[in-house]
Amino acid sequence: MSQQSAIPFEREALDSVLKRRFFFAPAFEIYGGVSGLYDYGPPGCALQANIVDTWRKHFILEEDMLEVDCTMLTPYEVLKTSGHVDKFADWMCRDLKTGEIFRADHLVEEVIEARLKGNKEARGIIEEAAEEDAEKKKRKKKVKEIKAVKLEDSVVEEYETILAKMDGFSGKELGDLMLKYAIGNPATGEPLEQPKEFNLMFETAIGPSGALKGYLRPETAQGQFLNFSKLLDFNNERMPFASASIGKSFRNEISPRSGLLRVREFLMAEIEHFVDPQDKSHASFHEVKDVTLRFLAKDVQSAGKTDIIETTVGKAVASGMVDNETLGYFLARISLFLIKIGVDPARMRFRQHMDNEMAHYATDCWDAELQTSYGWIECVGCADRSAYDLSVHAARTKEKLVVRQPLETPLTVTRFEAEIEKKKFGPKFRKSAPLVEQWLVSRTECELEELAKEMAANGKIVFKVEGIEEDVELDTSFVVIEQKTRTEHIREFTPNVIEPSFGLGRIMYSIFEHSFWRRPEDKDRAVLSLPPLVAPTKVLLVPLSNSPELQAVTKKVSAILKKAVIPFKIDDSSASIGKRYSRNDELGTPFGITIDFESVGDFSVTLRERDSTKQVRGSVEDIVAAIKEVTYNGATWEEGTKNLKAFETKVEEE
Repeated sequence: MSQQSAIPFEREALDSVLKRRFFFAPAFEIYGGVSGLYDYGPPGCALQANIVDTWRKHFILEEDMLEVDCTMLTPYEVLKTSGHVDKFADWMCRDLKTGEIFRADHLVEEVIEARLKGNKEARGIIEEAAEEDAEKKKRKKKVKEIKAVKLEDSVVEEYETILAKMDGFSGKELGDLMLKYAIGNPATGEPLEQPKEFNLMFETAIGPSGALKGYLRPETAQGQFLNFSKLLDFNNERMPFASASIGKSFRNEISPRSGLLRVREFLMAEIEHFVDPQDKSHASFHEVKDVTLRFLAKDVQSAGKTDIIETTVGKAVASGMVDNETLGYFLARISLFLIKIGVDPARMRFRQHMDNEMAHYATDCWDAELQTSYGWIECVGCADRSAYDLSVHAARTKEKLVVRQPLETPLTVTRFEAEIEKKKFGPKFRKSAPLVEQWLVSRTECELEELAKEMAANGKIVFKVEGIEEDVELDTSFVVIEQKTRTEHIREFTPNVIEPSFGLGRIMYSIFEHSFWRRPEDKDRAVLSLPPLVAPTKVLLVPLSNSPELQAVTKKVSAILKKAVIPFKIDDSSASIGKRYSRNDELGTPFGITIDFESVGDFSVTLRERDSTKQVRGSVEDIVAAIKEVTYNGATWEEGTKNLKAFETKVEEE
């Protein structure tokens, strides 16, 4: 925002504005509501649409990406192959007496934070979740206070280290922390059962028979991976290239809270940038190498600290802190996008995933985190996912999801291969023979090398195959695994994937907090300093009175704004002009056009800027040109209005 208020930020004041002006509201509210589900009102819809439009232009248009729109219903087999069925889970713990459920990492984090603050009551930790859940409202509200206690320095240090490492704890480690620090139900003090995994996907049945099991997608990525071959063909087999998708995703959150920050249905925007694993440079890296970002590296977190490293993307890649140029390029582009739509750069950081929280297949992963009154919130993830996704889907479907490139010079390649004696598989394994064959042919080079060593040492290999209860045992009469040398004229490879993934609801809420302030002269006059580019409405049209002359001018100005495709609203109510502007400041409307009796004579109007309340005057055509320059061409207020005359007015009426 362009102006900092002397009045301290209060989340309650912002929430009041957002709900009263219907940016969003709990879904099914007159029926008591359902936790984690929200409806967007007119300004919320417009803001979201403008953010999506800016995202499309910033990424899809500028990067020449290929946009797809894939179905939200996903068959079980797809998400089983991707790993979501087995691993897409959070840790939950239950109060065996009341049946109340908590998300373990959030509970530990919030209790420790409350203890560090010393004067918070434990009941407050879950108050927001309780308020949103109609069933929880019915239970007895027993509040157990955490009294202000001076903690030993060593305990404070322990707590701070735990908070710094919070994202890397396993379920067992969370359970151990709960036992060690006596963390139970904050409302009753009762102990909780040890954390258990809870899969976050919404299960459904596709078709009337119920035979085809499926899920509502938890992300938009899988559709992009499954359409890789079509996208590569559409791109004339050229590499590297990127696909993009914007759409709804669903996650059955354990304990939704914090408004738009943790919901069960949300809008995502995801990019899958397919790149040669042998060359992860980026042709446009030089354009962003001098962009300075605030990094929280994994080694800093592992030491229990949160010290920020502020450096350029170029230096971060050169030092090896960021794994490669393409990953660094997208980190910079993510930062530029977030700043463009209203994020405060001082409250943005890029946190690297620690080794114990990073997926086994990922090379590197960073989260763009935004600071809010709820703490640091992950809003964008950017990961180098290696070749995992395409590889597992290719292995499961037997479809080659690869790139084939002619080699200028033939290449001699030595690699491990499994030569299978298929005639013997039928009698030995019967109907399970295809499963065993598929398991062998889907092994990676490294896995085949380990199997070859096992065969040499033991004369046989033993392994598990999904769908077969007993261990599979094979000797050299069934399969020979050895290195073979071939001359290749075509290079065939599975691309690696750099994946930036945006949670648009979380970003939107963070922007609300970053842009909200109240005028020093009157704390009841709230302002949302949304950038003109994404503001729901760009202009408030304010006729000074309802006289026929001014109504005629208002109609003409409206026609000009419509022709210029500038979203506007007219407020011709009987309220004072100050009140009319004030209530639209809450909506983030950046400009106001006042039509007065001078406008009747010379068709001139005044233009007001929301944050500073400065005004300039000029012809309607010049005013509209200034609005377009500031809103869509990135000009500052001073640059856009430099040819207009400053207009002095009395202090705005209340």
